[in-house]
Amino acid sequence: MAKEDKKKKEDRKIKGSPQKSSEELKAGEKAEIDLADKAEKSEIDETDVLKEQLAAEKDRLLRLSAEFENYKKRKQREIDEFKKFANETIFRQILPVVDNLERAIASAETNSGEGANLLEGIKLTHKDILKLLEMFSVKVIKAGNEPFDPNFHQAVTRQETDEFPENTVTAVLQNGYLLHDRLIRPAMVVVSKKIENGKTIEN
Repeated sequence: MAKEDKKKKEDRKIKGSPQKSSEELKAGEKAEIDLADKAEKSEIDETDVLKEQLAAEKDRLLRLSAEFENYKKRKQREIDEFKKFANETIFRQILPVVDNLERAIASAETNSGEGANLLEGIKLTHKDILKLLEMFSVKVIKAGNEPFDPNFHQAVTRQETDEFPENTVTAVLQNGYLLHDRLIRPAMVVVSKKIENGKTIEN
């Protein structure tokens, strides 16, 4: 009897063993699937992070590129501006020479008949200097008989007259000059002023 009971117990143990192994196998497979799902999800999350980082770097690179282009354009404008007006100081020093020639011409013309050849020589020199200045974009400001413009004209005095409209340049005492579009010296001028009624009656 004891032997039979022991055998029955062993049979039950053997019969139960495959069932337990099958359950353990299923549990193991489920654990592997869970691990695989977690690993896949982790890879997806990491990919998303990398994509975001890549997009951020691209955006930063585009901004840096745009800033660099703006910097190059700004520097090029500064260089062009410097080249354009680099000789301004020299031209300022030349202008008094032109003024002296113009005074000499005006004086010689007043004393007509004396020193005609000298006058002609001065005029030619004056013309050549103005031509040289024009080669470097230095031009005389048009002022005579023009409306007074404080941007280009400096009023030295006002003249009461009815021969010109009010605020018109009646005389140029000293020419003004532009270097390209920059004023390097305003024209010194006399500006017309309307004759007051009282003065007109007195005359």
